[in-house]
Amino acid sequence: MFLIKTNNLLRWFVFFLLIQTTITAAFPKETKAPRLFILKPAALELAAKKLKAGDAATTAAYKKLITEADKALQLGPLTVMHKQIIPPSGDKHDYMSVGPYWWPDPSKPNGLPYIRRDGEVNPERTKNGDNDELKQMQEAVMNLAYAYYFSRNEKYATHAATLIRTWFLNEATRMNPNLNYGQAIPGITQGRGIGIIDTHYFPYLVDAVGLLAGSKAWTKADQQGLEKWFGEYLNWLLKSPLGVDEADEHNNHGTWYDVQVASFALFSGKPDLAKKILEEVKTKRVATQIKPDGSQPHELARTLSFNYSTMNLQAFFDLASLGRHVGVDLWHYKTPDGKGIRTAIDYFLPFIKEEQKWPHQQIKAINYAGVLPLLLEAARQYKDPRYTAAVAKISGPATTGNKAFLLNPVN
Repeated sequence: MFLIKTNNLLRWFVFFLLIQTTITAAFPKETKAPRLFILKPAALELAAKKLKAGDAATTAAYKKLITEADKALQLGPLTVMHKQIIPPSGDKHDYMSVGPYWWPDPSKPNGLPYIRRDGEVNPERTKNGDNDELKQMQEAVMNLAYAYYFSRNEKYATHAATLIRTWFLNEATRMNPNLNYGQAIPGITQGRGIGIIDTHYFPYLVDAVGLLAGSKAWTKADQQGLEKWFGEYLNWLLKSPLGVDEADEHNNHGTWYDVQVASFALFSGKPDLAKKILEEVKTKRVATQIKPDGSQPHELARTLSFNYSTMNLQAFFDLASLGRHVGVDLWHYKTPDGKGIRTAIDYFLPFIKEEQKWPHQQIKAINYAGVLPLLLEAARQYKDPRYTAAVAKISGPATTGNKAFLLNPVN
């Protein structure tokens, strides 16, 4: 009798072990959350759930992302060494670019010095420096990293790692950590502080690297090497004459400078510096760049006033996202006279889909895809139905497949 009971217990124990093994295989242990600074792990997890549930907007964004990531697999190598001209330093590892809105003076035989035509990009810009390959590299790395995160297909991580190593780490092809020759003006200057805007997507690239965590393609040595590169670039931003000049800008250039400094400070292990920069945003940026009605006068003065207003506000949103890492709440901050980030996003609401006509100069058609990520993030932060209603108004062919539905989803 005792033997029979023992055998039954053994059978039940073996059955229990089999069930536990099956559950573990089907639901593996969660991996460590990626090290992100602007992106939010909770938002990405929500997007993954919506994708699994077949949500239409999320699925369309994922399909478009995979198409773009597959194209990115064909890119490379991308490097500052491909430019045909030599920087004034004599070192091709130094990045170069020409100001986008500067054109040859038709009244001068040699076109020099160039003259400014705000909002009109000179197509020759791509022939005279590294800006074109920089943009290709950044976009490719981000698409590949996002595709890896959502698909777990190693091919995307492998190629992203290759592109990063080529641009930042490999001795033969790396970019020097400076922007001494950014946005030059032929006949006037070899480089300007406002050229630092050329790297304003680097904070997103830093987050993309965080999404590669766990991939066998991205090694500890790679991570350490990139943190060292950005630590050196951060030092250049803080101490070089051009970096100091850009820090003093009072429009989107200054805001994006702060995004870069705070992001790179967090990435390279300097949270106290990041907190200092982010605290100063309240008086240095919000108080000087946003009016009590939410308008941004420095951006409204441009020929593409809607575009520049959304671009600057995106920088403010990114600063608020960075603030959560060091206890600085910019999402809810308001100056005594009512200036704040939320006031600035509310300024756009009457103009979504031209319910009211945008009253400022805009020499090109308004691209509402630019405001979509802001509305989605505002909906996440403030739980206000006005923002989701605005998203619904602009959803359609112009925004179908927008990555914001993957990176900033709302319930």
